[in-house]
Amino acid sequence: MRLLLMGGAVAGLLVPALPAAADPVESGPWTAYSPTFTVQERGCGDVGGLTFRLTCSTASGDQRAERRYATYSGGTRQFEGYFRITSLPGTRISLKQTFKTTGPFFMLAVERGGRLYAVHGGTTIATGATVGTTVRVNTVHVVGSTHRTYINGSLRHTVSSESGSFYDKFGAYRTNSGQGPATVEWSDISFWRK
Repeated sequence: MRLLLMGGAVAGLLVPALPAAADPVESGPWTAYSPTFTVQERGCGDVGGLTFRLTCSTASGDQRAERRYATYSGGTRQFEGYFRITSLPGTRISLKQTFKTTGPFFMLAVERGGRLYAVHGGTTIATGATVGTTVRVNTVHVVGSTHRTYINGSLRHTVSSESGSFYDKFGAYRTNSGQGPATVEWSDISFWRK
């Protein structure tokens, strides 16, 4: 099941919608590509295909289950993926990250109640990402200019970007203020560049 954001007073809530084919959220021309990745399992993190689990409730240490994609240093890159949280006894789990090779740049996380937020700054990006709900995430990164985050096709967050080297990650990662357990299933992963 795919989801759309409703307008008006409930703009942040997620509601069910019909499935759609993978398609970039901004005008192109875009070229699809398949960057290489490595699997990262640390602490109580466990990766099985596109299912990412944190199996402990530890509120300290490096707890992660992720895919880390190849580094890029220029141009415009777009990521698309769909996640569904199947279990979240924990809270404040990072789902999608755009990292600078020198440290964190953008991290999209979820709280137990379904609020999606930017870890740095705490800005609410959307609500309703509850257990069993499928959510589409697109990030568009213009290196040296901006990074934009779309939820279910709607622009929800924009930050300035420096130049440098970056990479995409997704899965389940305990933030500094978070803890597991958590299980997240990702699907329909796509990358484009221009």
